[in-house]
Amino acid sequence: MEPEASSKRLLVAASGTGGHVFPALATADSLSDYHIEWLGVPHRMEAQLVGDRYPLHFISVEGFQTRLGLGTVKVLVRFVNAVFACRKILKRGKFDGVFTTGGYIAAPAILAARSLEIPVVLHESNAIPGKVTKWFSRWCEVVAIGFLDAARLLPQVKTVCVGTPVRPDFRREATCDLPIPDEVPLIVVIGGSQGAVAVNQLVRESAPAWFEAGAWVVHLTGTHDPDAEALQHPQYIAMPFYDNVAGLLQRANLAVSRAGSGTLTELAMTHTPSILIPFPYAAEDHQFYNGRGFVEAGAALMFRQSEISPEVLQTEVLELLQSPEKLDRMTKAMAGLAIPDSAERLAQLVRDLF
Repeated sequence: MEPEASSKRLLVAASGTGGHVFPALATADSLSDYHIEWLGVPHRMEAQLVGDRYPLHFISVEGFQTRLGLGTVKVLVRFVNAVFACRKILKRGKFDGVFTTGGYIAAPAILAARSLEIPVVLHESNAIPGKVTKWFSRWCEVVAIGFLDAARLLPQVKTVCVGTPVRPDFRREATCDLPIPDEVPLIVVIGGSQGAVAVNQLVRESAPAWFEAGAWVVHLTGTHDPDAEALQHPQYIAMPFYDNVAGLLQRANLAVSRAGSGTLTELAMTHTPSILIPFPYAAEDHQFYNGRGFVEAGAALMFRQSEISPEVLQTEVLELLQSPEKLDRMTKAMAGLAIPDSAERLAQLVRDLF
């Protein structure tokens, strides 16, 4: 249903990965009484995910280099141009507020809104806030956070812990439509939206022992693994990605996964016990800190990529599959970490401000 002409007007700035775009979409869907338009970057995930759901504006912007060099000037010029492009969009659209999920698109959106005295709500999903959040959150009215740990690193701004919104599929019962027998243990391997070649290699070396124990494996390999088809077995299903992840995780007995904030939120929502292997090159090691709270709650085990071998992974998985009581405790702990109404909490923050 189209919002009324008198509706508040909101510009959503969310671009790049599913970790930025999915929470923004879930929040936008909870603001059906608002007129919403979208700010993105060409050729990124939002072009496909947002589609015809919201009017989409594109600007050209990229992340800052960690080292100064000749490319820095080009990035700065592009950044300044992006700020002015955002100002034009905000003025022309007569927007009442901006909502952003961080990432480099948030920086010009926040500065442009600030220059026009338009309020901004920023959502930071990671336990260790990203550079844009650290640098620009002081110009936002409130920073919604996914993990309580993030608040101590943002002492100068108002923070509210709301969790991280998930796709609607994760908020209702879903069934797995893959040809997996009902009675067998199922291990699901998730490398995140970009895949995880190192985790994929570990799993392929570990999996034969799991097959012998009667387990099945569904392996979401991502699109960048040249050896994605190296393992063939009747109890093994490998795919670059899968649309029905909600149904798959609800069916799973155990997940082996990276520790991105979005993936952890989905694991909590489906109550899936997990072995976490944080991406070692994530900015400021934030995946490790994301996962730490899940370990402390008893919902997951976690291993550094440099410290885990195929033998260790193989053994840990087998021990969990052979310990139904421990898996049950982990399942209940995962359920305790879920925040099902995160999108509504975030939407209410927006409503409270504009």
